[in-house]
Amino acid sequence: MPSDMGRSRSPHVVAMPLPGRGHLNPMMNFCKLLASRRDDVLITFVVTEEWLGFIGSDIKPDNIRFGTIPNILPSERVRGADLSGFFEAVMTKMEDPFEQLLNRLEPPVTTIIADTFLVWAVGVGNRRNIPVASFFPMSASLFSMFHHVDLLAQNGHHPIDISERGDERVDYIPGLSSTRIADFPPVLHNHNPILARIVQAFSWLPRAHCLLLTSVYELEAQVIDALKSMFSSPIYPVGPVIPYFKLGDSSSVTTGSDNLNYLQWLDSQPCHSVLYISFGSVLSVSSAQTDEIAAGLRDSGVRFLWVERGEASRLREVCGEMGLVVPWCDQLKVLSHSSVGGFWTHCGWNSTVEGLFSGLPFLTFPIALDQFANSKAAVEDWKIGWRVKRQAGVETLVTREEIAELLKRFMDLESHEGKEMRRRARKVQKICEEATAKGGSSETNMDAFTREITQLLLPSHEQI
Repeated sequence: MPSDMGRSRSPHVVAMPLPGRGHLNPMMNFCKLLASRRDDVLITFVVTEEWLGFIGSDIKPDNIRFGTIPNILPSERVRGADLSGFFEAVMTKMEDPFEQLLNRLEPPVTTIIADTFLVWAVGVGNRRNIPVASFFPMSASLFSMFHHVDLLAQNGHHPIDISERGDERVDYIPGLSSTRIADFPPVLHNHNPILARIVQAFSWLPRAHCLLLTSVYELEAQVIDALKSMFSSPIYPVGPVIPYFKLGDSSSVTTGSDNLNYLQWLDSQPCHSVLYISFGSVLSVSSAQTDEIAAGLRDSGVRFLWVERGEASRLREVCGEMGLVVPWCDQLKVLSHSSVGGFWTHCGWNSTVEGLFSGLPFLTFPIALDQFANSKAAVEDWKIGWRVKRQAGVETLVTREEIAELLKRFMDLESHEGKEMRRRARKVQKICEEATAKGGSSETNMDAFTREITQLLLPSHEQI
């Protein structure tokens, strides 16, 4: 007979993201999807005190609450200036306060969802006999790159001088298509101290209960199948982990003090005529390159909406009358707008997936981290974009003349190459939509994970 005591308990999930925007957002979106599946699941979402100030007032389901730990750095702004120092603080200063929080939480925690990069998280769960789901907030291809650092070293590709050998190809990582060395994350190009911590985190993964990938299975099927053959624990591709569930919200959003309604402006533009530009929220394009982009936009005559945090007011004067420069926008809502016909992006994973979900072609402009790998996937694997910088591993300024010419070609909706690229982008969009629909791969994996955390509540003799 089933145990009434076992069945009466409800899941209490603790979610522990790495404290950065590109990690917090996908984990919160995942938690919202999880919370929508079971009214009785309680999710404690753990943030630093500073991040609570940033996101504490955001709308969330009643069964998600915040738990806080002390700040690990004086300010989140330090992260962009010193990534290595930030990463070391994440690895060494968060474990103890996280454990102290677990001691205080009621009801008892039944599952931990932790960012894969938090090397200590699996150990905490193992010591407390709490199953840990490792949550990887980037592509499956990037996961495989980190997982196979030893193969790179064995083949003479780590460490490596990217300026001399960036165009060399790696074709021996299981499931990964042929990839330029320049498109591997920069931490793999040399003896970066962050890499040792990443390798350490990955070494703990066999002790995690399961792995959650924020990718869509059909977009990275070969690499995901290869990973499934290497891990004995379940792997659930649950992407895209973006707020697509909010797209039905018709509320208008304005951009702060100047009250400029960019959505209203988009409503007045011709279909697919606007280029949306954003280079992310952490790392910046150089001021010299920013000036070339602004001049290139002006000279191209292309309609545009450009999100530029620091210099919006100055750039408005440079760019001319064909578009808007704003300090912030609701990105997915903009990308999904019928007036938007292209996306010039730094290729952070969240932005990449939002572009895929919106069916847009890409101009790729990677700056750091995983962005080079995502750019490569868009250009070479999915064939839905062009690189703005063509030369591998060389820091060159892309001139205004090059930019103006590229933008004219890219936003030419009548050219054969433009039509083909947009056709493929719509095909990728359909894959994403089908994955999140009832019976789709991501929806099925979400259901399987939900069943799994419920099954863990049962006494061992009742678990299947």
